[in-house]
Order: sequence, then structure tokens, then C-alpha cells
Amino acid sequence: MLDFRSDTVTKPTPAMMNAIAQAALGDDVYGEDPTVHELQRLGAEMLGKEAALFVPSGTMGNLISVLVHAPRGSEVILGDESHIYHYEQGGASAVGSLVMHPVPTQDDGSLSLDDLQSALRNKADDHSAWPGVVCLENTHNRRGGKALSLAYLRSVQKFCQSHDVPLHLDGARLANAAVAVGLPMSELAACFDSVQLDLSKGLGAPVGGLVAGSHQFVTQAKRIRKLLGGGMRQAGIIAAAGVVALNEMVDRLADDHRLAQQLAVGLAALPGVECDPASVETNLVLFRLHDMPPSDFVAVMRTRGVLLGEIGNQNLRMVTHYDVNSDDVEKALVTAASVLAG
Repeated sequence: MLDFRSDTVTKPTPAMMNAIAQAALGDDVYGEDPTVHELQRLGAEMLGKEAALFVPSGTMGNLISVLVHAPRGSEVILGDESHIYHYEQGGASAVGSLVMHPVPTQDDGSLSLDDLQSALRNKADDHSAWPGVVCLENTHNRRGGKALSLAYLRSVQKFCQSHDVPLHLDGARLANAAVAVGLPMSELAACFDSVQLDLSKGLGAPVGGLVAGSHQFVTQAKRIRKLLGGGMRQAGIIAAAGVVALNEMVDRLADDHRLAQQLAVGLAALPGVECDPASVETNLVLFRLHDMPPSDFVAVMRTRGVLLGEIGNQNLRMVTHYDVNSDDVEKALVTAASVLAG
């Protein structure tokens, strides 16, 4: 099978497997795992934050972050196409008694300042939930891996600071964004009070992520991680792969981006396919079909040995990653042409 469903399907690299086998271990709930300490130190440094915390998943990292920032009954202001809103089971509401306040997501994955302004409730109004936290997503999944510009991020930072509302980044693919715009992750993350980085997507680690922010934020985050069942014992076994991911897998994301361009150009050339290569900025490729239901295309492609997925709004998604290469892309394109030809 050629698996283009997600960059989460990658297997650990040989260097990661070696690091796992040799990892120094301790009980991380007691704060005694040296490999977890190293991952957290390295993550904080690369994200430009005072501290970082290892978490089992990006979903938990986002949930922890909004629970730290937003008091019960307050609002999480976020995009109506965001991952937190669509794919995390409404955890902020279910666990934290927080109100989701979605605003329109622009084509580039941004939220307009006018829409954010309209979403902010007046704290003098006794009838409304108060703003608790604003969340952005970079890169943006349902907008095809769009990377937000530093100028835009700074404008939202200034807006949130002026209204005394914390700003959180769902940076599951922040490393992809950094490579795409040619800036270090720390410069993009500097605009946020907290950031979540997934280690198990394009960076190739088998499991886990980081949340980062101030020392005070991470102290509170660690308590909530325990509350959610995310405290792990000899977690250095998986943290070791995360260390390799941060040290060795960031710069190579440019290869995934080039493969995505190859894929997008090939799809755009197929009859009945709507795909804009110019809109592909990172490793996610969205496209539509004119004459075939998306679910049928996914099902038939699976029978021909190519896995991909739907992502809503009639969009199909293919994702390039460490475990696919240029030849795999060409094979997938040949298969797609055959399926579309009937």
C-alpha cells in the first residue's frame, strides 16, 4: 500500500529506533526521566519558550493549553474550520465547561481581526460568556496546509494583548510552517502565550507532542496533564524518538513539500480533477473531482493499493511524508488516472 492518508502514518527512523533502545529512563511522574527532560529542554529552546511539557498527543496538548488559559464558562474563540473545533471531540466543552465560539476561517487559514473583534464579548455584560483564549492553527489542515505569515501572527498577537486575552497556537505542523516561510519555529511561536507541537506527524516520531510557554504555564499544564491521565512513567522510551525528530527531521520537511508540489502538478493535469498547485505550500494537497463522488474514489483507490482520505467540503486530501518518495507519487498519479478513466 502507498499511504497518503496522513503524515501520522510514518514509522520511526532507524536513528529513532536506536535512540529508543538506548534511552536513559526514569519515572517521569516523579520528574525523574532524563530523556524526557532532554526532549522538554530541546523543545523549549526550539520554540523559544521558557519551558515545555511532553504530552501523549497533540489533541491532549491543545486541550491542556485551553484549560490552562480559559476559566470555566469562558469562550474559546477559534476558526470554524480549525482542528480543535472539528476533530477533538469538543474536549474543551466536555472537560472544561468552555464555550466554543467559532469565527469564519479565511482561505489562507487566518481569522480576520474584524471577526475576532466581533467575537469578543464585553466583560461588563453580565449575560455573555467572557473571552477565555483565542486559538490559531499553523499550518492549517482543512485549508490545505497553509502557513500563516509572521506579519499576520504579530497582528493577532497585538490584538490579543490589547484585549488582555491569551493566544494559543495549535502548531501540530508548525515545523512545516517554519520551513515554508524560511523562519525558525521560535520566531513564529514568539507571538503566542502557548504552543502545541506534534512530534508524530511530519517529524516522524511514533507518538507524542509538546506544549510550551512560560514556567507558570507549564507548571499548570503538568497538573492538567495528570488530571487527563497523561502522566507517563518511563516515558523516555518514546521521548527518545522525539529528540531525534527535533534534531534530525525538521529541515528535511522541505523534501515533503517538494513531493507535494510534484503530486499537485500531476493531479492538476488529470481530466476531471480540480487542484491548484500554486495553493500548495507545505505537505498537504487538497483536490476535488468533477465527475466522481469522493468516497467512491477513495474506495477504488484503496483496492488499487493507494490510500488517501476525504476532509470535508467535497475535498480529498493526500499528504506527503518521510515514508513516501517521488516514485511513489508517480505510481499514485498513474493509479488515479486509471481510476478516473474508468
